[in-house]
Amino acid sequence: MIQRMIEIGEGYSDLYELFEIAKSQKDRVKFLLKLTSENKGSNCCSFAIILSPTSIGEFQPIYYCREGITLKKDSVTKREVLFEELATTLNKEIITLQIRHSSSFYENDLFHQYIIGILRLNHLIPPMK
Repeated sequence: MIQRMIEIGEGYSDLYELFEIAKSQKDRVKFLLKLTSENKGSNCCSFAIILSPTSIGEFQPIYYCREGITLKKDSVTKREVLFEELATTLNKEIITLQIRHSSSFYENDLFHQYIIGILRLNHLIPPMK
């Protein structure tokens, strides 16, 4: 099985594309993820959706918007509210995981391997075959 992180953008207007992917393929959505991290004293998050593998080729995409949402300590952002509404629409829970910030990796491919490893360890995606 091939599992791949697919970055849509950094979470500003790109986040709406992530929502459209989830809504148009709602039967394939397995999990909604909120990946939180810290960078230079501020907290941010990446929103992601894990789809079921394709029937042909066993390709499992993980679409995400990377760290574009700055989290507020005292309130919830509009994008967090929209993601919660998506979860309600799809009848899914949001799984929140604390991760390292992508800037701590030399390149994005290493960051993607790190996230896939975390998802496997938490049994959110199947192990390598």
